[in-house]
Amino acid sequence: MKKLFTTLAVAVMSLGSVVAYAADAPSCSTVRMADPGWSDIAATNATAGFLLDGMGYKTKVDTLAVPIAYGGLKDGQMDVFLGNWMPAQQGFYDKFIATGDVTQYAKNLEGTEFTLAVPDYVYDAGVHDFADLNKFADKFHKKIYGIGSGAPANASIQEIIKKNEFDLGDWKLVESSEQAMLAEVKRNVKKKEFVVFLGWTPHPMNVQIQGMHYLKGGEKYFGDTGSVYTVTRKGYADACPNVAKLFANLMFTQDMENSIMQEVDSKKISNADAVKGWVKANPAVLEKWLEGVKTIDGKEALPAVKAKL
Repeated sequence: MKKLFTTLAVAVMSLGSVVAYAADAPSCSTVRMADPGWSDIAATNATAGFLLDGMGYKTKVDTLAVPIAYGGLKDGQMDVFLGNWMPAQQGFYDKFIATGDVTQYAKNLEGTEFTLAVPDYVYDAGVHDFADLNKFADKFHKKIYGIGSGAPANASIQEIIKKNEFDLGDWKLVESSEQAMLAEVKRNVKKKEFVVFLGWTPHPMNVQIQGMHYLKGGEKYFGDTGSVYTVTRKGYADACPNVAKLFANLMFTQDMENSIMQEVDSKKISNADAVKGWVKANPAVLEKWLEGVKTIDGKEALPAVKAKL
């Protein structure tokens, strides 16, 4: 009888491990992620990709405008987006997250800034606040340089213009990719021309544009400081609990993101290579990121990911 109970116990334990392993649905083997074309999200997506590869999963990253990314999450065509910047994306929060169509799953970064910025010589001339911009309207050519069409920050600028906030009603928002915007800003800085643009941290622009200053006064639209959240399609954590556990653990720092982005920019290497180099230099972070996380076949994730280094 004792032998029978022992056999049954072993069988139950084995069944339990099988059930735990089977908890991730087959569709979880590929993690579908969105990238709006932002340097910071490219870095964090590459970090997640490195970890998932070591765990035996695949990633599929699609470059999508922010509204399309949220629509894809709502429709179940995307799994994860690491770029829910708050409060800059309050409109998308209200439309998709507050309604329950998309899940705000975990905070992955805090202490961010995201608002209008100017170079040092413009700041020194007296432009410290949104309310100062129109005093120098001619020098700015009444232009504000934003990022890609559909970005939440652009929508905030358009609302400012529409409502004639800060007397900016006859100004124009110039929309372009992040890279094109920064190229235009750098051309203006080189010539010491007045320029105002969307700035944020973490990002290499804070080093590349020397003396860059963030303007005050736009807190109603951009907040003071903020956080970035990981958002997922509805029900993702239930369908894919192992991968979801990784994303619950995945907290970044500004130093980390800035370091990776600077490596990519200065050495012209891929985000994947920059991430691998950063993790090699900071291996202790893996223990926190991979706590309670398994490989796709149910083994401990930590040694499997370390083997990729």
